[in-house]
Amino acid sequence: MCDATPPRQLDLPTDERAPAHARRFLEEAVCPVHAACVLDDATLLVTELVTNSLRYGAPPLTVRVVCDGTAGLRVMVSDGDPGAPVPRTAGAEDESGRGTTLVDYISDAWGVEPHEDGKTVWFSLTA
Repeated sequence: MCDATPPRQLDLPTDERAPAHARRFLEEAVCPVHAACVLDDATLLVTELVTNSLRYGAPPLTVRVVCDGTAGLRVMVSDGDPGAPVPRTAGAEDESGRGTTLVDYISDAWGVEPHEDGKTVWFSLTA
């Protein structure tokens, strides 16, 4: 864990405002010592995960940010649906269907943790 920045969590609205709230929260919660250099990538990925939770998940919706010190940043998005995200192959003209692929490509690691109240989809970025 990080000595500079404690873990933080935010309950998100379950409407179209949620991705913007998650981005603003991430900007405030990210560790300036260890993780500021991955903020742009983290912002894109948290937007994708929150958008997926809105479209395919269920309330409640939360985002949690944890600095792992020099190991980097871990971001978790939880919702009330136990179903794991299903990667899709988006066509060139498709306007959606790339979120999970982006998370897989950009993050250093990612996964899904089911729990009794739904699931948590997380990603890690190395600073």
